[in-house]
Amino acid sequence: MHKMKIVMRFVSTMTIVVIMCSAKPALSDVPAGGYSFGIGPVQSATELAKRWVPFLQYLSEKSGVPLQFRTAKDLTTFQQQFGEGIFDFGLLNPYHYIVFNKSSGYTAFAREKDGRLFGLLVVKKDGPIRHVSQLSGKIIAFPSATSMAATWIQLNMLSEKNITVSKQYVNSMDSVYRSVVKGIFPAGGGESRTWGTCDPEVKNELRILWTSQAFPPFPFMFHPRVPREVVAKVLDAMKKMDSDPRGIVLLKAINLKGIERSTDADYDEMRKMNFKLPVEAN
Repeated sequence: MHKMKIVMRFVSTMTIVVIMCSAKPALSDVPAGGYSFGIGPVQSATELAKRWVPFLQYLSEKSGVPLQFRTAKDLTTFQQQFGEGIFDFGLLNPYHYIVFNKSSGYTAFAREKDGRLFGLLVVKKDGPIRHVSQLSGKIIAFPSATSMAATWIQLNMLSEKNITVSKQYVNSMDSVYRSVVKGIFPAGGGESRTWGTCDPEVKNELRILWTSQAFPPFPFMFHPRVPREVVAKVLDAMKKMDSDPRGIVLLKAINLKGIERSTDADYDEMRKMNFKLPVEAN
C-alpha cells in the first residue's frame, strides 16, 4: 500500500484545501487542488470546517478522489455560485437542487439514508410564546431570504395563517439560534439538519415551536464536468461510512445516520409539491 500524506492549508476563511498526496495517483486529470465540494454557510466557516474537513479527508482517503472544502460568505452567495456552476460537488436544499439541475446540470447522486427534511420555528425554552399566533407583529430571525428550509417554509405557513411578521436576516442558521437564545428576537427559522448539529449549550435553551411537513433530504450532487468514475468512487466511500466506526463518528458530526445512493428521479416528489415561493423570492 502506498504511503499517503494529508496536507491541509487555509487559503482563506472560505476555502480549505484538502489534498491527498500519493506516490501513485488513483485518478488522472484531477483539477489543481482537488474537486471542490460546496457546503452551505449555515454555521461559521470555522465551525463548518471543524465538521466537514475531517469528513472530506475521510472520503478522499477511502475513494482516492481529492476533495476540497468550499463555502461562501452567506447562503445567497452560495446559491449564486451553484447557479454559476462553480462547485464540482455540493450539498444543497431540494428546491434549489431542482433549480440548478435544470439550469446548470447538477445531478443528485447521494443523500441521507432514510432522511427527511423539516422546517422549524424555535423560541426560548422558558419564553412566553406557546403558539405561532403569538408571533403576529413581531420581528423574526431568518438565515437568508433565499433559504428554502429555514425561511420560505416558515413564511408560507405564517402567510396561510394570516400571521404578519417582520423579517430580519442574520446570515446563518447558527446565528438564528444564538440570537433567539440571547433574546434579540422572540423566534427564528431553522431546519432539522442544522438543529441536529446545534451547540448543545444553545440548543438546551431553545424549544421547537412549530415543525413543517416532511420534505426530501438535501441531495449530494455533482456538476456534469465531473467524470462519472470519480462520482462512483466518492459514492462508494460514502455508502460504506456507517459500517466503519470512524465513519460513524464523522457522520454524526454532520448529523447524518448514513448515506445512500440517490438519483434525480428521487426529487420528482419535490417537483410535484408545487412549492410556493414567498413573493420576495420570485
